Amino acid sequence: MKILAIETSCDETAAAVVEGVDEDLKILSNVVVSQVDIFAAYGGVIPEVAARSHLEAMMPVLDKTMEGISWNEIDAIAVTHTPGLLGSLLIGTLTARQLAILHNKPLYAIHHLKSHIYANWLESNNIAFPLLALVISGGHTQIIYMKGHNQFEIVGTTRDDAVGECFDKVAKILGLPYPGGPSIAKVASKNNKYKLPHPRVEGLDFSFSGLKTAVLRAVQKELGLPISHPSHDLKNYLNKQQVADFAASFQRTAIEILAEKMEQALTKFPEAKSIVVSGGVSANEELRKVFKEKFGDKVYFPEPKFAGDNAAMVGAAAYYEILAGAKSVDPCYLDIMPRSKIN
Repeated sequence: MKILAIETSCDETAAAVVEGVDEDLKILSNVVVSQVDIFAAYGGVIPEVAARSHLEAMMPVLDKTMEGISWNEIDAIAVTHTPGLLGSLLIGTLTARQLAILHNKPLYAIHHLKSHIYANWLESNNIAFPLLALVISGGHTQIIYMKGHNQFEIVGTTRDDAVGECFDKVAKILGLPYPGGPSIAKVASKNNKYKLPHPRVEGLDFSFSGLKTAVLRAVQKELGLPISHPSHDLKNYLNKQQVADFAASFQRTAIEILAEKMEQALTKFPEAKSIVVSGGVSANEELRKVFKEKFGDKVYFPEPKFAGDNAAMVGAAAYYEILAGAKSVDPCYLDIMPRSKIN
């Protein structure tokens, strides 16, 4: 089965063709056009600009994706329809709907978080169920329990900031460029100098807003400035070593919080045979090192190039949904949902 997949939930315009045979997946093409350079100057994504950029990039991306592949070979079309930015989702879903009608192909509407989880299956089909999935990105931090394919139960979520969002905000305090995750990882020293608190949150839920504030207060204290001093101006007082040390201490603390929650999750679900980590933050090398040390061969990560938003992961999620008996949707009536839980 060959699936054309489209992803436009945020600021990447992506399309891919994946082929599934039994439990194996093969990527025939995978094209991603990122808007990160556009938004680096603004320190974050501007939804209206993102939507216009998708509109400009969509057809060139599709043309490149379909090079050497005829429409007669495509068995289905999959597209991200939730969650994400309203305008961005509209461009992707309208494109997929038109293509499904034009070429008479079944259309599958895919949840963005499912796609991130299934990025792990692009390289391995040996992941054993039941499992615990940790989804960590700029917009999401969740622990999801899966008994089998296309069976999702949210058992932990963030009560405020997502961990990736926290990386972005701390990077801004330190004067590092957007996106924050790669910037912090790049400059972080080996010196875990500043002791930052671990939030006390019941159960398997997360909270990262307090950690962000703790970094802010620690920087102000280090510089001898009052708490009223604006956060955007602190970078003008920090030297390179201080930035490197604060980056290291924050990164280490955030990773420790994630690891502690996964240890608690394994205690609650001792039958879990695997841990799959996914989302943009899963590309962090220090996080991968810590998780491998703690969880050994039980933990899986997607290739770094598949950790961020891409369409190959959408195709993977669609393929396993189809195997699990998911039904196609009517392309004439598919709507977007900027916010919705995985189910």
